[in-house]
Amino acid sequence: MFDIWQEIFSTIRKNKLRTFLTGFSMAWGIFMLILLLGAGNGLKNGVSANFGNSAKNSVYMWAGRTSMPYKGLQKGRRIKFDETEKGYLKREFPFISSFSASIIHWNPVISYGKEYGNNTVRGIEPDYAKIENMVVRAGDGRFINEVDMKEARKVIVIHRKTAEGLFRGEAALGKYVVVDGVAYQVIGIYEGEDVDQLPDVYIPLSTAQRIYNPSEGYQNVNFMVEGLSTSQDNEVFDAELRAKMGQKHIFDAQDRQAVWIWNKLKSYMQTMGIFNGINLFVWIIGIGTLIAGIVGISNIMLITVKERTKEFGIRKALGATPFSILKLIILEALLITGFFGYIGMVAGVGLTELVNHVLLSAGATDEMSVFRNPTVDLSIVLAATFVLIVAGILAGYFPARKAVSIKPIEALRYE
Repeated sequence: MFDIWQEIFSTIRKNKLRTFLTGFSMAWGIFMLILLLGAGNGLKNGVSANFGNSAKNSVYMWAGRTSMPYKGLQKGRRIKFDETEKGYLKREFPFISSFSASIIHWNPVISYGKEYGNNTVRGIEPDYAKIENMVVRAGDGRFINEVDMKEARKVIVIHRKTAEGLFRGEAALGKYVVVDGVAYQVIGIYEGEDVDQLPDVYIPLSTAQRIYNPSEGYQNVNFMVEGLSTSQDNEVFDAELRAKMGQKHIFDAQDRQAVWIWNKLKSYMQTMGIFNGINLFVWIIGIGTLIAGIVGISNIMLITVKERTKEFGIRKALGATPFSILKLIILEALLITGFFGYIGMVAGVGLTELVNHVLLSAGATDEMSVFRNPTVDLSIVLAATFVLIVAGILAGYFPARKAVSIKPIEALRYE
């Protein structure tokens, strides 16, 4: 076996250019496939992250002002959401699974001792945590519950970043923070995406309504929907939702400014549909690059075998078996394609990881980033490399099999 490898290395040294061209076709095909897939994944991951941590099947509605006269009512009338919205929407749309109205108190001063900040205060209901995928870890307290709502307790849930800024290493749970002169007890610390601005803090909706908004109604309502699996389903739901809200609040269903609706699932599905198309395009280009690599390897291996046909005839004349000659060619092809395939794979993965590291170091992971984590699943990389290696081996095997089937005397005459 050692003699075979020694002979293979000797052949490679004698044909450096041919070996390099064969290997370069292999390495370039793998490298470009990884690069293209990484770029596609980076764009897709970036846009997906912009949808945030909230549930993808969530719907947000904001009360606005009418922009069209309707049934004798003038335009410019303000729409107000109230406590009847939840029951009404769940009766009209039984597939609504979670619901939370919101009252927003913009950027008040929140202080503890000498420390202060300007976090937005949101009065919400307990289901808000499920809608926004908010996590309060064990040991970090709890979120707003129904008892807090019923008793209109002055309690507050804050982000970990806010806790670190206000309490400076002290335990935050059980302490009181002051919001525009009103003291709230900290009952929970939630986890969420790190953001540049100060994250929101949360109090019971009933408390917010009594203190900040006794008669103005809710600014918006949020809920989740189940079973809407296609874009068409979501289009129909949006139209029905606007029509039902128009009936309840007496405005034209075509008046887009009366109620603002963001169906996150519809937006997500549309965006992902675009990126699935981009992914398909990337795969087509990537597979084309692989095919080009396979063709390059095949052509070079075919030339190699033709050049060595006379050598094969001499080997057969000296008693070498067809199998031993085939084994020599296959091992040579395996060595070249395996080595250069590994180089292409390492170069591609290394470049995508380097770009990802640079993006992380530059802080390009905020909520508005459109490119992040441009890495590729290792199983895809290994599968593509394996395909090219097998293609290289077959590219050497078939012409070699044909060459060794020639009689020695004919092979010696071969030009």
